[in-house]
Amino acid sequence: MIIDLTDTTSSEIASALLRARRNAGSPAMGMVGTIVVVVDEASHHDAMKAANEAGREHPSRVLVAILRPGRGSGGLDAEVRVGEGIPGEAVLLRLHGELAKVPESVITPLLLPDSPVIVWWPGGGPKVPHEDPLGALGRRRVTDAAAGRRAAVDFPARAEGYAPGDTDFAWSRLTPWRALMAAALDQYPTKVSGAEVVSAKGNASADLMAAWLQCRLGVPVEQRNSRGPGITAVRMFTPAGPIALTRPDGAVATFSIPGQPDRPVALKRRNTSELLSEELRRLDPDDVYAQTLACLVERDKMPESAKIVSEADRRSVQSAAEKAASRTASVAGKAASAELEAHAADASRKKPGPKNAAKSPAAKKASAAAKSARKAVAAKKASATKSTATRSTATKGAATKKAAAKKGTSKRVAGRS
Repeated sequence: MIIDLTDTTSSEIASALLRARRNAGSPAMGMVGTIVVVVDEASHHDAMKAANEAGREHPSRVLVAILRPGRGSGGLDAEVRVGEGIPGEAVLLRLHGELAKVPESVITPLLLPDSPVIVWWPGGGPKVPHEDPLGALGRRRVTDAAAGRRAAVDFPARAEGYAPGDTDFAWSRLTPWRALMAAALDQYPTKVSGAEVVSAKGNASADLMAAWLQCRLGVPVEQRNSRGPGITAVRMFTPAGPIALTRPDGAVATFSIPGQPDRPVALKRRNTSELLSEELRRLDPDDVYAQTLACLVERDKMPESAKIVSEADRRSVQSAAEKAASRTASVAGKAASAELEAHAADASRKKPGPKNAAKSPAAKKASAAAKSARKAVAAKKASATKSTATRSTATKGAATKKAAAKKGTSKRVAGRS
């Protein structure tokens, strides 16, 4: 159900929501919170779609605020959506003129009571989110540094004005990367002497990843550029070789640990609705994000020499790559050699070559065994034939003697008669 309201008020919008719920047969509200989306006219459709998809896991009231400041008199146009595949409620608000300068006066009456509020800026967000009029309403404030034009400048400003509840999608995109690298050190506890992050140029998540590694490991972390997409590799250098997570295609990564076979890992780039769902799962302050922001500021003040991996670590990567290539070639060579040897043995049995042709030891052994087997079979056949002939001769002799004895007896009987 879609209800269009022109030149309206917050009270009329709330009444329209109540009527829409009653007409849909669900007067009770089963929503867990309110998502306030601050966006421009050009990208409001994608933002509302992402919020509604996230609402399938967390049913919420979505308030999309499009601010159109100007000198004219203030005005408010609204579009109320209930049902039609929407898990909760969605309200599209267009604030004109002077009213766009005080959007909190329109949003506050529409917030669900006694439920958390999440404020999201898909287009980047303010430098200090909690000081924004709408950001002050939120328990969780979500920005996206990747959407801003000056992402490298925003992080120091946000670190200085950080407040509990602030977060960024550039940090949310690192969740699977951080989990896998931490799990690697749990499975393979060792000393890490350096690390590197390889990504597309100007990637905000790569800056946070490098700061997080340097903060947690206390080692130099070098950043290198690639063609992307996004982060393509993260490596931690150890005495036995690098612990590496490489993802050149943005979908499947290869997880490498020294002394263990490489493992493929599903690590696709997540869309906006998945990132928003992750932020809705936890509404408590993200202390690790706050610490990483502080580490990022300290890292920016470091000299470049403190952010370069040593040549020994770089050689360990080359050595590990050469060993992996050698193992692959060795395995492939052994398999090919065994296959060729079996093929040659089959060919020699089916089409024997010249007597003076060179044979492998395995082929010679197989030929000798076959020859011995043939001799044994021939000897058995000869023995059986000889035995049969002997029995036949003995039988014939006995039959001749019996016939002669019978003939003599017949003559004696005839003489007496």
